[in-house]
Amino acid sequence: MNLTGMDRREHYLNVNYGIRSWLLTTDHKRIAWLYLVTVTLFFFAGGLFATMIRLELMTPQGDLVQSETYNKLFTMHGVTMVFFFLIPAIPAVLGNFLVPMMIGARDLAFPRLNLASWYIFAIGGAFTLMAAAAGGVDTGWTFYTPYSSLYSNTHVALTVVGVFVTGFSSILTGLNFMVTIHKMRAPGMTWFRLPLFIWSHYATSIIIILGTPVIAVTLVLVGLERIFRLGIFDPALGGDPLLFQHLFWFYSHPAVYIMVLPAMAVVSELIACFSRKRIFGYTFVAFASLGIAVIGFLVWGHHMFVSGQSVHAGMVFSLLSYLVAIPSAIKVFNWTATLYKASISYDAPMLYALGFIGLFTIGGLTGLFLAALGIDVHVHDTYFVVAHFHYIMVGGSVMGYLGGIHFWWPKMTGRTYPEGWARLAALTIFLGFNLTFFPQFVLGYVGMPRRYHVYPPEFQVLNVMSTAGASILAVGYILPLIYLIWSLRYGAVAGANPWGARGLEWETPSPPPTDNFDRIPIVRDGAYAYEKEPEEVYSFGKPAHV
Repeated sequence: MNLTGMDRREHYLNVNYGIRSWLLTTDHKRIAWLYLVTVTLFFFAGGLFATMIRLELMTPQGDLVQSETYNKLFTMHGVTMVFFFLIPAIPAVLGNFLVPMMIGARDLAFPRLNLASWYIFAIGGAFTLMAAAAGGVDTGWTFYTPYSSLYSNTHVALTVVGVFVTGFSSILTGLNFMVTIHKMRAPGMTWFRLPLFIWSHYATSIIIILGTPVIAVTLVLVGLERIFRLGIFDPALGGDPLLFQHLFWFYSHPAVYIMVLPAMAVVSELIACFSRKRIFGYTFVAFASLGIAVIGFLVWGHHMFVSGQSVHAGMVFSLLSYLVAIPSAIKVFNWTATLYKASISYDAPMLYALGFIGLFTIGGLTGLFLAALGIDVHVHDTYFVVAHFHYIMVGGSVMGYLGGIHFWWPKMTGRTYPEGWARLAALTIFLGFNLTFFPQFVLGYVGMPRRYHVYPPEFQVLNVMSTAGASILAVGYILPLIYLIWSLRYGAVAGANPWGARGLEWETPSPPPTDNFDRIPIVRDGAYAYEKEPEEVYSFGKPAHV
């Protein structure tokens, strides 16, 4: 069926075309939309838990909820945000939509497996939401043993099942990406002509495939100890609780890069487009992604400086933690060099990219504090750690995610959004985020522990500042939800390439047809060739169905 313009958009987005056609689709773009709706629901569910936390912390008495309820709130916030939003958001939504188009493929290598990944993700999320509705879990998102494996009276098993099931979705998605990138690139699309978006998703897939089975086995062991009282982690049964920490953090520190590397992928695309230049030091940025993936598996012990591990082991993990900062710094320096003397356009996606660089830099620098043994002992389990984590995860991953959604929204929908509102939302999020989390660095340094809902009165001013910032941040997050939904019906019709960007995805109509390309694309130059016209970079050969 040959559709053009508005007809294609209605065919692609109209839910009345058939719910069944969406639920049984193998089109990677429609599956990306399924993920978009799902992760958005989880984001706002996690945000609801965060709202209750910040309201409780406005006063030092702990007068809104009981301590048991507070434990459940921060646990469900962490579990929901980490496992059901931050890890899947960019790979599952933007990666699913863009990876095939960016390399000139018609779909992912295993389309049915891709759909199965979404169903597995939804089933795992349903288990976790059932646990929340049934009363929640109070172990913290880290599920530390032996409390989680034997002593908690909350719905640990149900939550663990949800996270365990969802892990298979990540593994299948990572496998799909790797095979697609290896085997389905267009003619002329050599490794060093790939967009940096692809390099980062390839590195992310390596981490997912190698790391996720470790956390899956760890959670199975928690369940076995909880159900059958096997002596795995509980010292009273002959187990070792530190074994759980080693296994958990062996996955969970690389998981940080599962969340951040895709955001870095988005930022590379945005910096290149809105500065109209090739990325400075492309090769170094590409290999930096792989370096982060490899070194990230070697630094888990910096989460355990106060666990009783030897000083010598602590020094090794400290050194490695400094080392992993180098490839991240390479990316930031090269982005900055790309911006130097560039013709920069401050459209909404670019504001998110610049916000990412600022917030991620603060998060990265404070990570060096935590890599130092002496400072880490002082601020361990305080709000300093909470602030650092959120500057990386929320300030980094969410800014990258929103930047990518705004950048590719015209491609995904065939519609543009109101640019003024989008810029306002980006600035609101940046200001609200800093007001929320920067005071927490001070709170942690002066000694306020995390996970406590009762605190000394002298900490109240900083907590009120943090709660006020959270309210501003919430407005910033709700604004895009409103105007992006509005744009689906009332936004101006977008052309194939409204940003004048480079990349094969911009050589397709907006929204793209089911098979992406009518004719096989041929790549003649590397990514980000903004000094050339698109026809000098890409050409199209014989019909794609031949």
